[in-house]
Amino acid sequence: MVEAGEILVRHGLISAEQLEIVRREQKLPGDAIDRAVELGFVDEEEALKALGVEVGLDFVDLTTADIDLSLLKTLPQRLIYRQSLFPLQRNNGSVVVATSDPFDLYPLDEVAAVTGLSVVPVLAARSEIAKLIKANLGVGGETVEGLLALKEEETDDEVELLDDIESDGSELSEMAQEASVVRLVNEIMLEAIESRASDIHIESQGNGLVVRYRIDGMLHSQPVPPEINYFQAAIISRLKIMARLNIAEKRLPQDGRIKLKVRGREIDIRVSMIPMIHGESIVMRVLDKGSLTFDLRTLGMDEDVYHDFKSIISMPHGIVLVTGPTGSGKTTTLYSSLLEIRDEATKIITTEDPVEYQLDGINQIQVHPKIGLTFAASLRSILRHDPDVVLVGEIRDKETAENAVQASLTGHLVFSTLHTNDAAGAFARMIDMGVEPFLIASTVEGVMAQRLVRKLCPHCKTIYEPKRSDLPSDFPWDEFMESGGKLAQPNGCRQCRGVGYRGRMGIYELLKTTEEIRELAHEGLSTHKIKLAAQRNGMLTLRQYGWRKAISGDSSIDEILRVTKGDV
Repeated sequence: MVEAGEILVRHGLISAEQLEIVRREQKLPGDAIDRAVELGFVDEEEALKALGVEVGLDFVDLTTADIDLSLLKTLPQRLIYRQSLFPLQRNNGSVVVATSDPFDLYPLDEVAAVTGLSVVPVLAARSEIAKLIKANLGVGGETVEGLLALKEEETDDEVELLDDIESDGSELSEMAQEASVVRLVNEIMLEAIESRASDIHIESQGNGLVVRYRIDGMLHSQPVPPEINYFQAAIISRLKIMARLNIAEKRLPQDGRIKLKVRGREIDIRVSMIPMIHGESIVMRVLDKGSLTFDLRTLGMDEDVYHDFKSIISMPHGIVLVTGPTGSGKTTTLYSSLLEIRDEATKIITTEDPVEYQLDGINQIQVHPKIGLTFAASLRSILRHDPDVVLVGEIRDKETAENAVQASLTGHLVFSTLHTNDAAGAFARMIDMGVEPFLIASTVEGVMAQRLVRKLCPHCKTIYEPKRSDLPSDFPWDEFMESGGKLAQPNGCRQCRGVGYRGRMGIYELLKTTEEIRELAHEGLSTHKIKLAAQRNGMLTLRQYGWRKAISGDSSIDEILRVTKGDV
């Protein structure tokens, strides 16, 4: 039989020298194509098409194929998972089955034996078969099958597997159970990381366990096998062990942390566990240290905003505030700002809750309110540590605000965050905390309000010419027509999981504290008047900045409307 590697050489897809490298890297006799794809020598789709020509099989693009999902009931899930097969259609006594390995005939014979139908194999990319399996049978389905097999061997079907194993006391049973649950939990987390999820939600609801991933700021339900509900207690216990939480405590909220290494990348996971009426629910914040770069120029700032913000953060003293709701990218902006001004002559100290990412060359403090190490207390100590630049994770109360003001008055540059809807609201917020208006007016040098919007997928976004009547009333029509009169909208493809968006970027509202604004803040005037003054001095509001991104084709009109509100 002709070797798969030789077929690739014959079709000119790889060279003879590359084939020798593939052979040296082979782990199994029949995985030449997998190795060639991994080494980047050939595209998997091209390799399978060449293989199909040689063996007389058609290649099928599963993203566009017509699939009869009812056929899944005719095959054991174990067979689908382990052999990486997927039934597609049934035609007159035969079943069309997608496979990525035409040389392994045994699984196809097994399908024929189980279904009683003749099998017509077609070739498909292994990665696309895996996506279909996860989408329709759920993450961790193969592991659940194995757990169910274990459960069926027990004498009492009504008792949860975890309790049975504990009461059984068999060392072998405990080891088997632990290994299976470990694998199931790892698969859920690995799928989230590969999907670029920022949060994993595992929710105990009336109809069982629900798994959802937050991707680019939006929650997406993750298909899981319904049988996973049998192992709800085991999954939650495993996560508690990983986060070093109290397994026995099921009545009070708990917080913990998990550190992982996934394919060479360090992953930090913050775990929040809260008891609900149907059981404990878990939210895990995924902090992927390897995928994030802290660089102001890559955050979505236009050149004019970047230039103005760079001048503010380069000042010798004063307060720089970044505002926005939770999850709007404030920490990323602050970290990027610190790295922008970091050098050997500058001492930078931060106090955070929690320290999300460890930065080289920057001294970071983790606050512990339970033992009295609050933002305010740590800030007092930091000022005795001879810093040049200080970052306070959040100004939450009068004491912290006053300490930040005093730090800036004594010659320090202070960065911090506030929870306000816009940049102008920062002044009123600090006055509400009890800080004297004249102190705020003399120390705050700039306020950056921000939001995150989803970027349109570059592979599938479509261009269209809108009518003026279809656009919001505050849309800058004249500026839009000068730029070409075309917008982009989402479509959906395999690259973006059919959503139409991939990745996020910031939109910004930068308020520079001019003399006019200092006078308004000193007099304690309204947020609206401060905002109008800032706009007269050239400030773009979040909405106006968002329209820029829609006109440039980076995001869509719907996305800007979702994230921002109209200017009054």
